[in-house]
Amino acid sequence: MPVGYLFPVTLVAVGTLFALRPVPFSRPLGRVSYYFGLAANELPFAAFFWLLLLPTALAFAEGDIDSAGGWAVVALAAVTTLGLAVVARRALGERARVEHALDQGLGIGWRAALDADLAEGLRRRPPLARVLFLPVFRRRLDVRRVADLSYGDAGRRNLLDVYHHRSRPQGAPVMIHLHGGTYSGGRKNSQSLPLLHHLAGQGWVCVSATYRLRPRAQHPDHLIDLKKVIAWVREHGHEYGADPSTLFVAGSSAGGHMAALAALTQNDPAFQPGFEDADTSVSGAVYLNGWYGTYFGQGPESSPLAHITADAPPFLVAHGDLDPIVPVAEARHFADRLRETSAAPVVYVELRGGNHAFDLYHSFRFEAVVDAVEAFTALVRSRERASRP
Repeated sequence: MPVGYLFPVTLVAVGTLFALRPVPFSRPLGRVSYYFGLAANELPFAAFFWLLLLPTALAFAEGDIDSAGGWAVVALAAVTTLGLAVVARRALGERARVEHALDQGLGIGWRAALDADLAEGLRRRPPLARVLFLPVFRRRLDVRRVADLSYGDAGRRNLLDVYHHRSRPQGAPVMIHLHGGTYSGGRKNSQSLPLLHHLAGQGWVCVSATYRLRPRAQHPDHLIDLKKVIAWVREHGHEYGADPSTLFVAGSSAGGHMAALAALTQNDPAFQPGFEDADTSVSGAVYLNGWYGTYFGQGPESSPLAHITADAPPFLVAHGDLDPIVPVAEARHFADRLRETSAAPVVYVELRGGNHAFDLYHSFRFEAVVDAVEAFTALVRSRERASRP
């Protein structure tokens, strides 16, 4: 049995199995399923090239396939390749599904309502080289990161990073992103970096922040921290070329929960102790692989669902239909409730085969979502321009 060949093939086979049939996170094998399945689900091409095709070629070249055990591993690699093809096919279809979701949420012909300069800047195809060969490399040479700026008095839990184009254009719109981690962990320099770097490369000013964590902090401490970030951007954003009159909030998982709460409680003094007069309004919200329920042991007021009103800002919600941590039914329910009540556009993107943290890598799935976010914000910005004197 060629053990050196068996190991990478088994690794990909297990990941592919869990990508196709993920185990709910709360069940036995849930954690194993999540971590193995996530990598195979979002990086099927890298898994095929580096862990199936290359090891198979080396095994044949070195004469390791000279036994029944060796051919059994080859057969496992072949079956796994078929599974990866299914995973890849689902991801390649996301762009069409995302376009359909934009038409549903923004209306047929929404592109005609875009300002010419914003429409011209929209990307039409994914960055193939990055997706195929550098999916985990999330930096851009034309984007500068200014790290660890303080926005509050909670030390390292109140720090933010600013991403901006090296040319530092003026009048840039702002995107603030909050990481996930069940409110008890996570890092600001981790999730949705392909989104932040792409927008910064297009002239945006993007911000990613840490916030106070459980158990030392409880709701609404995290929400207060996000509102402090918004207030900081309104005060200091111009130093990096920002025009914070156009400001979007986004988040992943728990960060999405927090971003939605901030968008639905704009300028609410109850969540702005000591800075009640600060402007914490937002232009829109982006809710990625979010959590929609109540905060740990607290009442319904700790859920975004409790704060939906007719004057809610525009929302883009993206969720995977195979999310093993937050069932997709919760995302559908939130989007339906928002559509029923809010007068603003609501875009709901359901990702076929999407796992929970689909925003970690340059994948075909997340790049389709990145382009949807840019299109969604372009329409909101066009409408804002039209409403201003």
